[in-house]
Amino acid sequence: MLRKRLQLGLIHAAVAMTLVPINSTLNRVMIKELALSATLVAVLASLPYLFSPIQVAIGSYSDRHPIGGWRRTPYILLGLLLCVGGVILSPQVAYLFSQNWWLGLALGVLVFGAWGMGFNFASVSYLALASEISGEKGRGRTIAVMFFMMIIGIILTALSLARLIDPYTPAALQRAFQIIGGMALFLGLLGLIGLEKRAEKPVSSAEHYTLRQMAQAILGNSQARVFFVYLWLLLVALLGQDVLLEPFAGEALGLPVQATTRITSIWGGCMLVALTIGGILEGRVAKRKIAQSGNIGALLGFLLITSSGIAVNTQVFYTGVVMLGLGTGLSTVANLSLMLDMTTPARVGLFIGAWGVSNAMSRLSGSVLGGAIRDIVAQLTHNSVLGYVIVFGIEAGLILIAIFMLRRIDPSVFRRQAEQIPFFETAAVSVEN
Repeated sequence: MLRKRLQLGLIHAAVAMTLVPINSTLNRVMIKELALSATLVAVLASLPYLFSPIQVAIGSYSDRHPIGGWRRTPYILLGLLLCVGGVILSPQVAYLFSQNWWLGLALGVLVFGAWGMGFNFASVSYLALASEISGEKGRGRTIAVMFFMMIIGIILTALSLARLIDPYTPAALQRAFQIIGGMALFLGLLGLIGLEKRAEKPVSSAEHYTLRQMAQAILGNSQARVFFVYLWLLLVALLGQDVLLEPFAGEALGLPVQATTRITSIWGGCMLVALTIGGILEGRVAKRKIAQSGNIGALLGFLLITSSGIAVNTQVFYTGVVMLGLGTGLSTVANLSLMLDMTTPARVGLFIGAWGVSNAMSRLSGSVLGGAIRDIVAQLTHNSVLGYVIVFGIEAGLILIAIFMLRRIDPSVFRRQAEQIPFFETAAVSVEN
């Protein structure tokens, strides 16, 4: 089983590796060096999350339509190829904007869209395979191994990128993206070999729920409503900075491309340390206390990053990045565990699906709104740095609201409410009888 977990971890890391060049390097180049709209860059970088609702359809389709006897492997492979193709072609599309804006936009939507579709094809398929291979009791360990390997992969990718583009030139950037794409493809293929057993006939589909059913389950449970909004606000803040942190360091602090690329490795290293600490504290300290500690750490990180832009202080900025990484790690491990508590045995898929939708919505809205606010403020004030400062300040405010909301969340109350038969189900039973 350890071998299979490591193989799943390789696939998870490979797909995550294709996100790093775009979210930590290309976004900065497009916004600062190429002077493209932060809103446009945020939308292109957020296409994986915009397309995330199709994961329900992909998962259900692959359940019923195995290819060559494999239900997951072909869809993982297709997704991996789309991710790698997208990341290799993305720098060429970025530089095309300065020559022909409309052609760049058309090809940008196509290339970034392929990358986004690939992310969803691969992720829903390998997560489904991880669930099937691990069984109910082994899922926690499998997810832990996968996330640990993913963070290691992100750190090594960021460090490799920083070396490959030093000194920065368009040719060096394109070559670096090709190397990272090739490495991701190799690791992903290595993970796929012999991972899934070939089935002779389709297996009955696992439980799947519509968006309407998810909405009804959340609206009918006061604790679920609070947790959904809490998760959305928190993730908008924590993940909305992905597209803007590196461009901010370049514009506000004058850091070169290779220096801003290393920010991801610093953040990832701190997050890895915090994930380990959070795992050790699990079962010894209340989950809400761990989550609250992480939330407060992330809040302090955003306040320091905001202050660094005002004071133009690199040391304060890096301290803020460290605090943000530590806070995000603690918050992630505790809130993932809390999320699993916010389910019921009879409706695990329903609520996990709902929390997944909240995650995707927050990533999309955080990136797009952050980019839009930065652009609007920059246009009105002719000061792009002020735009970043306001965005980070807003994200700090959202975390502060989430901190107060977490105090109202109680998994035991949630389960009592969720175990009651909702009105719409009672009505359905009455009609059938």
